[in-house]
Amino acid sequence: MPQPWTSKLIIKALGVQKCNGSMEAAKEDLPLEKAIEVAKQKAGDGHLTGADLKAQTKEVIGTCVSMRVKIDGLWPKEALEVISRGDWDERF
Repeated sequence: MPQPWTSKLIIKALGVQKCNGSMEAAKEDLPLEKAIEVAKQKAGDGHLTGADLKAQTKEVIGTCVSMRVKIDGLWPKEALEVISRGDWDERF
């Protein structure tokens, strides 16, 4: 049976039926820890290419870019910059 799309897992983690999709109306905010949980699930299924949990979580956050879902109140691209700088390393 095919595994759920990353976007479906993000929607499930958010506890919503669907994401709004427009920048102006975007209100969904996914905690980093929920993004990590989605990454662990997708990596466990062999669907992510990242070398470690941090890289795999960045892949999940990349999906949030197109979904217009914030990560801990930051737009996904900002969250990716924070992760790349190592500011959230203790959370992985």
